[in-house]
Amino acid sequence: MAVADAVCRMVPGVLPEAACYEEESHWNGLLEYPQYSRPEEWHGKKVPEVLLSGHHENVARWRKRQSMLRTLRRRPDMFREADFLGSKQDRKLLAEVYEELKRQQKPAPEGGSTTGLPEDSTD
Repeated sequence: MAVADAVCRMVPGVLPEAACYEEESHWNGLLEYPQYSRPEEWHGKKVPEVLLSGHHENVARWRKRQSMLRTLRRRPDMFREADFLGSKQDRKLLAEVYEELKRQQKPAPEGGSTTGLPEDSTD
């Protein structure tokens, strides 16, 4: 079933718009951003306010930033290959991502992370 889905979605006309697949993991060299649903709080985790705001530009920016963070934390090899030099907005987001990681970075405990990056807590 998964193979059929993967193959069929690439046939022109199967999906109504390119945006249906262009935001998925690996399409643009980044992992997909975290997904949230209802209710607004589940097992102590809250949906980020920006997603509840309804401001489409801010939501898109949050998603891109989260994709960058998630890829850098989980797949630094993929992150190194991604191209962020195309737009001024991407470069600005990239600078924010690096700044956030610097603020969050803590020395790894013995036997801990070898990357020196904080663990991903967005899932």
